[in-house]
Amino acid sequence: MKKFLIVGLGNIGEKYANTRHNIGFKVLDALAQKEELTFETQKLGDLTTYKFKGRTFILLKPSTYMNLSGKAVQYWLTKEKISLENLLVITDDLNLPFGNIRVKTKGSDGGHNGLKDIQNTLQTTKYNRFRFGISDEFSKGRQVDYVLGEWTDEENQKLPERFEKAVELIKSFGLAGINNTMNTFNGK
Repeated sequence: MKKFLIVGLGNIGEKYANTRHNIGFKVLDALAQKEELTFETQKLGDLTTYKFKGRTFILLKPSTYMNLSGKAVQYWLTKEKISLENLLVITDDLNLPFGNIRVKTKGSDGGHNGLKDIQNTLQTTKYNRFRFGISDEFSKGRQVDYVLGEWTDEENQKLPERFEKAVELIKSFGLAGINNTMNTFNGK
């Protein structure tokens, strides 16, 4: 059975629960809710397992805080014996319009501290990432407040449809592979 590690980046704690920076957690929560899965707190994160069409998806929400995400990613890749090509990291992206999706097989951290730590821990920039656009609608010097801010009412209305698309993307990653997933979902 093919195994995949799907990591949603975010920060633990109520004060971060509905922030833009926690979109990785929210995407995994959407999949878990749709498939009636329950997360359990384990070493370095909350996990659940989703089995679908002969594939096993291990969903991880690291409890290490965003800036130390690499430790949890490396631990669960090793523990579950999952190859790097079967890793997908879900993160927010200021450089994409709200709700836009971009899947890549490698790249820079783009100034994202979670990706930076994963890159440093894994010693590579070649891992799959799913970037969810949160836009850059903030005034100069207000980036941190924006990223750690909560969604607007308008964004909250649009999120359920975006979560549906994100869940489809995760399933596609496991079933159709990264290249087909990029062709199907990038820019959607």
